[in-house]
Amino acid sequence: MSRIRHIRGSRIAAAGTAATTAALLAAALAPAPAAGAADRPSRATAIDHATAALVQQASRLGLTAAEGTSVRDVVVDADGSQHVRYDRTYRHLPVLGGDFVVHLARNGSYRGADQAMRHTVSLPTVIPSVKAPKAADLAATALRAANAGELLKNVKAKPQLVVDALHGAPRLAWRTNAVGQDSLGNPVARTVLTDACTGRQIDAWDSIETATGDGQSLYSGTVPLETTQSGSTYQLKDPTRGNTYTGDAANKTDLCFFGICFSRAPATLFTDADNHWGTGTASDRSSAAVDAQYGTNETWDYYKNVHGRAGIAGDGKGSYNRVHYGNKYNNAFWDDSCFCMTYGDGDGTTFGPLVALDVAGHEMSHGVTSKTAALTYSGESGGLNEATSDIFGTLVEWYANSTSDPGDYLIGEKIVRSGFGKPALRYMDQPSKDGNSADCWSSSVGNLDVHYSSGVANHFAYLLAEGRGAKTVGGVSYNSPTCNGSTVTGIGRDKLGKIWYRALTVYMTSSTNYAGARTATLNAAKDLYGAGSTEYNAVAAAWSAVNVG
Repeated sequence: MSRIRHIRGSRIAAAGTAATTAALLAAALAPAPAAGAADRPSRATAIDHATAALVQQASRLGLTAAEGTSVRDVVVDADGSQHVRYDRTYRHLPVLGGDFVVHLARNGSYRGADQAMRHTVSLPTVIPSVKAPKAADLAATALRAANAGELLKNVKAKPQLVVDALHGAPRLAWRTNAVGQDSLGNPVARTVLTDACTGRQIDAWDSIETATGDGQSLYSGTVPLETTQSGSTYQLKDPTRGNTYTGDAANKTDLCFFGICFSRAPATLFTDADNHWGTGTASDRSSAAVDAQYGTNETWDYYKNVHGRAGIAGDGKGSYNRVHYGNKYNNAFWDDSCFCMTYGDGDGTTFGPLVALDVAGHEMSHGVTSKTAALTYSGESGGLNEATSDIFGTLVEWYANSTSDPGDYLIGEKIVRSGFGKPALRYMDQPSKDGNSADCWSSSVGNLDVHYSSGVANHFAYLLAEGRGAKTVGGVSYNSPTCNGSTVTGIGRDKLGKIWYRALTVYMTSSTNYAGARTATLNAAKDLYGAGSTEYNAVAAAWSAVNVG
């Protein structure tokens, strides 16, 4: 079962050509010819250049004959610079934290690399002392403990032998995905990392990471929709955005274990006779579908028009949405295994239908993260993962410029109800207003739930965009403090988004922590605006203002 991400709170399918380092070391490959002045190098050329760099830089990158590599993502800059992201294996086992990015000049010459780990992988054996059934039992127990008070059913656990390089010196470990259903039949899941020699739990985290016709939506008023005509009816499927579509889950849930689904909630495509969708009320099931499709459209357009990214995976292919999932399900999630967004209806007391615009941008940005830096969903990297989705979900909301749901620095303000007791899920200007999130970095931040450790990066992002102090932005009052008493002047949302996107796609890796995020965003600001620029200095000041410096 691929990891799915909550608004409340995948396994990476490697793209490109895989090759063992042993083979690379056996036969040095000459770089492909450099691109002409008028053309940037292609993806294939960048991979060829990086393949040659792996041969030349194997020792510097810690690659040995026992390891293999596979390309996950490729970024080619306007000036022809290339950045090729790799996953690695050791004796055919995935290496958690083994990912790295190779940076190359236009002509393919090696410039450097960012690596998730600093250790060379060398294990005495890959035969575990703790056997798979024991690892499965430990993970199932951990899932039940994490859902204390719930009588879970259909609990299953499947271990995978891996090399853990995320938590110090590399060691053999079991990564076990444990899944089940709560008393309402809604999914629960937890990933447990266990030392394969001692049986001791290394780490654990929730693995449900949780946000031309027209339609009347629940939250964004009347919105335009691109649809597909089929005979005398219209389908809620957008041919201009990779055939993204929205379907009805019929209040059913998935029964999936480790990527194998015994049954899936349906996604019955919504159709309409006159191409005018929904009534703006929850009693019409297509109203929620309008919100979901609109959120997908705006997220697609934001990434394409602002960052040049065609779709979540960058390959031009659309995802799909399921609405009305589960029974009073208080969540929404992105699932890599189906490449789809899923929305619950909420219980009506604490949450309404979870199809708001910033929720859609949040959840689909988890998909972007999984296809790029793949930030591990625990510790400080997990906080950065969640913050990335909060940041881009917020920027999608501002980008959409909806008069019914205008941009703000509140997360989930449209979906909360009176029973929740607060006007929003999270607050970027002062995250601690939610009662749990951290405004400032400390050595204990990584011990918080990732939705609360994300506060440090959310606070940084607000300060970088808007600066310190009391102000009204878009009709909403904010008053953002700094942790060191400094004065920070914002550089605007657009530059925040460009800096964070480049840091995510070019410099961050699976193990990036807050110190690493500072370095990554400074590198991004230097690339975009120059070392010592106003923007570069603002990034440094904003991180220092949240005690990351």
